Amino acid sequence: MSALAPRFSPTRILGVVALAVVVLAPTGLILYQSLLDQPFYAVGTHFSLESFGFVMEDPDFWSALRNSLLLGVIMVAVAVPVGAMLAFIMMRTDLPGRSWIEPILLLPLFLSPLVLAFGYIVTIGPVGFISGAVKAYIGFVPWSIYSFLGMALIAGFTHVPHVYLYVASALRRVNPDVEEAARVAGAGMLRTALFVSLPLVRPALVYAAMLIFLLGLEQFGLPLMLGDPSGIGVLTTYLYKLTNILGTPSYNFMAVVAVVILASTLPLVVLQRFVLRNASHYVTLRGKGARDMTMRLGKWRWPALAIILVWLGLTVLVPLAGIMIRSVVSSWGVGVSLIDVLTLQHFRDLASYPNLIEAILNTLGVAVIGGFASVAIYAGVALLAHRWVSGWTVVLDYLVMLPRALPGLVAGLAFLWLFLFVKPIDPLRGTILSIWVAYTVVWLAYGLRLISSALMQIGPELEEAARVAGAGAGRAIRDVTLPLVRTGLIGAWLLIFLIFAREYSTGVYLLGPHSVVIGSMIVQLWSKGALDLIAALCVANVALIFLGLAVAFHFRIRLHD
Repeated sequence: MSALAPRFSPTRILGVVALAVVVLAPTGLILYQSLLDQPFYAVGTHFSLESFGFVMEDPDFWSALRNSLLLGVIMVAVAVPVGAMLAFIMMRTDLPGRSWIEPILLLPLFLSPLVLAFGYIVTIGPVGFISGAVKAYIGFVPWSIYSFLGMALIAGFTHVPHVYLYVASALRRVNPDVEEAARVAGAGMLRTALFVSLPLVRPALVYAAMLIFLLGLEQFGLPLMLGDPSGIGVLTTYLYKLTNILGTPSYNFMAVVAVVILASTLPLVVLQRFVLRNASHYVTLRGKGARDMTMRLGKWRWPALAIILVWLGLTVLVPLAGIMIRSVVSSWGVGVSLIDVLTLQHFRDLASYPNLIEAILNTLGVAVIGGFASVAIYAGVALLAHRWVSGWTVVLDYLVMLPRALPGLVAGLAFLWLFLFVKPIDPLRGTILSIWVAYTVVWLAYGLRLISSALMQIGPELEEAARVAGAGAGRAIRDVTLPLVRTGLIGAWLLIFLIFAREYSTGVYLLGPHSVVIGSMIVQLWSKGALDLIAALCVANVALIFLGLAVAFHFRIRLHD
């Protein structure tokens, strides 16, 4: 056993207990509220299952549950095969322009679903720019993004990068000799992909499928903008509508829906962890001297490139171009020349909108300063388990997983209740600090993974040498470990910046006069039908994301493993 990792460490155990309080308190409050007949602050509240009965008897709840499950299934059916084949083409073939395609391919990961949904509305919606041109040419619009299938297909295609990330990362670690042997034996490229390459990364495919299904259950932005106008509800939008269904906050009913969501997502998170832990049993790892294998596409090089560019156009170019155009035109339609209706009035109106400057500053503050503080916390949590041989690390592992099972909307609601329930921290409610606390907990698993990946690259002999030389545990971490992972910490901060800048659902219930951020303001404007202002605000949000990406590329930060 390493001298760096004592089995009993009071400091580390105290840290695990503190993390348990932060993680379990909001979740426990959800469960507690679901068992009450009224909001927990109401006089005369008592334990009852009446709230479960009310929700379970509501046909809209069962419709929302069915739609959420079906949405997840369709997203898996679309995203997994497309993402897997895309990863194979990018990692194993001589596709032209691979070096510049991949960064663009990952863009949907960092764009807010609200922004993408609005972009699709103004481009391929019933009166969108593209829809109008198609209707003028053939007399009708042959699609509907306000249908369940249209919403599900858009959700599936925009989540392809999630699958690509995990499968491509797994393919990088697979020894290409097995694939080369199949090619030598006469197998074609498609047969090699389907029966050799992808089976070798089956754990990554299974993990990605569960992740996509989980994300389908957590969808809020796309269903809110694309499903709600047609009366298509999912669990998250059903929860959102329960806010004031009886004229007063229906916290007991909302808690029941939150419990149902948690009961649906938590098993998936646990299964993901199981698959991740056992992934090494199913792949053939490449040695240090292994070379990459490049299969020649031949006459299919350019058709393959064209297909990928079409996918990129539909998932990135179309919505972003639509947002840009919509933000600078006063009107559009049949016979309207866009050049004649160009205007910057939407940006002027947005500039005078109440709380706009505060929303932008809050978003920057949470993303820059808050992201830095969150990375420091994630680093502290990662160091708790760093080379620690103890059963407590298992407890820590499961604690970190729990927030991943909470959709942002549910997490924001839980923290709102926590601030109301625990009086000493109630002053935080309605402040930007409440937003930061919720963001930090929701993205705990992601941030910890970033830090842990950097820590795993440090050989234990370096830290042990410092301890042998007389340095204490704290000094070894300060003078050896942290300097060695400095680049990884900077990369983690930039990626957390991008995540916090695009986050929206977590802040919906924590919205206050001085805690508004860009994402929650878009939701607020959508409820008011202020499409002109939304277009301008989406442009500001995209500009902020692209600024973060530019800094990440400048410092050569990898956006994938």
